[in-house]
Amino acid sequence: MKKTAALLMALVLVFALAACGKKTDTAATDANATASQEITLQASNWKFDQPEYKVKKGEPLKINLDIKEGVHGVSIPDLKVSLDNNSKSKVVTPEKAGTYNILCSIPCGSGHSTMTAKLVVE
Repeated sequence: MKKTAALLMALVLVFALAACGKKTDTAATDANATASQEITLQASNWKFDQPEYKVKKGEPLKINLDIKEGVHGVSIPDLKVSLDNNSKSKVVTPEKAGTYNILCSIPCGSGHSTMTAKLVVE
């Protein structure tokens, strides 16, 4: 009887954990997803290659990180984007028009705090 009860409890636990699965975020997908638009953020010492990048809302966007010099990462907090040397691209679909901050996410020296850009979603 105890074995049957333990087996039943284990099955209930397995089903409960399976039901709690991972939520999918419609704004962020993996780097291999298809995108209709693409930008490349080129990072060098204390700057990105452009102060601003413009894209269209509601269309999948592939964001790439190209590190030209130094050690850098990219964070776009409002779009849940985090890129670095291990993860250099991500596809997101910005659903809201607006201006999003692009930040260097790895302390890269004396100019780190000014290493910013904007993503303008129109």
